Amino acid sequence: MKKIVLVGRSECGKTTLTQALKGDKIQYHKTQYVNHFDVIIDTPGEYVQTKNLGYALALYAYEADVVGMLMSSTEPYSLYPPCSTSMCNREVIGIVTKIHDKKANVERAARWLKLAGCKNIFYVDSKKGEGIAEILEFLKEDGDILPWEEENQQKTQ
Repeated sequence: MKKIVLVGRSECGKTTLTQALKGDKIQYHKTQYVNHFDVIIDTPGEYVQTKNLGYALALYAYEADVVGMLMSSTEPYSLYPPCSTSMCNREVIGIVTKIHDKKANVERAARWLKLAGCKNIFYVDSKKGEGIAEILEFLKEDGDILPWEEENQQKTQ
C-alpha cells in the first residue's frame, strides 16, 4: 500500500478516516501529535491551522507517497490557498468528509479542493464506511490484497 499522510483542520475527520481505513471501531479521539501507522500518518489539525506548525507537514509529506487533503463538507471556508498542491512533490488527493451531514455542501468542498490543485477527489462518510473502499483501492499497489479480495479468494478455494 502507498503510505498516505492526512492533513486538514481540526474536526474535519482525519482520525475518523484513519480508523475507518484501518477497519477499527469508530470512536472520537483528539489527535494531539503525529500518529504513524503502517501506511497512514494522522496529523493534528493545528498543523494546518497554525503557520509555524504548518512547516512540519512538509516534512511528514516526505515520509508518505500520497498527501490526502481533507475538507469537511460542513466548512464555511477553506484554509487551502489556490494551487497549494504545487508546493508538494508528492501526489495530492482531495478527500471530502461528512458527506451526509445535515449542513453538508459537498460540491463547495470539492470545488475548494480542486482550486487548491487536487485532481482526484474522494467523497467519504467514515462512520458509514462510504468511500473507504475507493481510497484503499487508490492506495493499493501491485501485490496488495485488500480485505474483500481476500474474502473472495477464500470463498473460491
